[in-house]
Amino acid sequence: MTLDYLLEQAVARQASDLHLAPNNPAMIRVNTRLMALDDTVLSATDTENMALRILGNEGFIQLQEVGEIDTSYRLPGLANFRVNVYRYQGVIGIAARVIKTIIPDLEELGLPTVVGSLARYPSGLILVTGPTGSGKSTTLAAMIDIINRERSCHIVTLEDPIEYIHQSKSSLITQREIGPDSKDFTRALRASLRQDPDVIMIGEMRDLETISIAITAAETGHLVLATLHTINSAQTVERMIDVFPSYQQAQIRLQLANCLRAVLSQRLLPGIDGESMMVAIELMICTAGIRSLIRDGKYHQIPNAIYTGSKFGMITMENSLQGLIDRQLVQSDFLDRESPADIPNPEPLARVVVPSRKARK
Repeated sequence: MTLDYLLEQAVARQASDLHLAPNNPAMIRVNTRLMALDDTVLSATDTENMALRILGNEGFIQLQEVGEIDTSYRLPGLANFRVNVYRYQGVIGIAARVIKTIIPDLEELGLPTVVGSLARYPSGLILVTGPTGSGKSTTLAAMIDIINRERSCHIVTLEDPIEYIHQSKSSLITQREIGPDSKDFTRALRASLRQDPDVIMIGEMRDLETISIAITAAETGHLVLATLHTINSAQTVERMIDVFPSYQQAQIRLQLANCLRAVLSQRLLPGIDGESMMVAIELMICTAGIRSLIRDGKYHQIPNAIYTGSKFGMITMENSLQGLIDRQLVQSDFLDRESPADIPNPEPLARVVVPSRKARK
């Protein structure tokens, strides 16, 4: 049983993920449920050989040193895969996320047309947020495709790993992968500013320096699209500012208020048919009122501003869920069963400890 065969079967069964672990059958996740692909039990040698095929000799040696590696794998004409190869208890495990080769449009993703308008901003910062596996990368790919079709510009994407392959249309697209093409997001982002970009897509903003450069890029006439592991707009703004030392936060609030255009927070929910996944969203558009709340640090008032901002295209998560219920796409009791407390804790941003001004004197 080969790696390619298992991946092909995962795609055929419409799985989102494939898990390979010694002494277990290959497992697939279909609409949030984990199940065996078949009855064949994998050996440690099986997963080791599959890891070698994915990583190559050099990558396999690196795996022995670092313990886990993120990478991508492609089956031409079928699908791309975001892969994590890792060591545990002396053996090798593999987790592969299925990424279809055809970039879906926003309608296929179940996203409202107002989301497409975000891709038409000439400059500023647009954030797509949500838990792991909520479809952030796919939404960004669809937005990049809109820009690629409608605008003559240079788009630079920084990804870890590259998931969707874009072909240049009206735009020139340069896709860089963290690892093979650049050491980390911070270095790649700093370098991208010297590559005459109009649009920069950052696969994930993980630390203070990356966030700082992204804000500067958005302030200086670039359109910056990025993801964060946060669950709503208020938390996104607060986390971005909180990652900076306290003496810088007032200035960062001012900068972010000026350059932030929108925050799209999304979640994937099991459909009522048991076979599909539905997306629920919160959308914050940075109106003058929202910018004022950000400048003043009144993050707790952002949810109410979104609730009263429907005329500007804003959408609350509750209204989005209710819309899915009204169209009989998700269970009618979802609003009762789901709350922020039910959502897995988002990954914290890496905070850099910086001495206070007084300490540095």
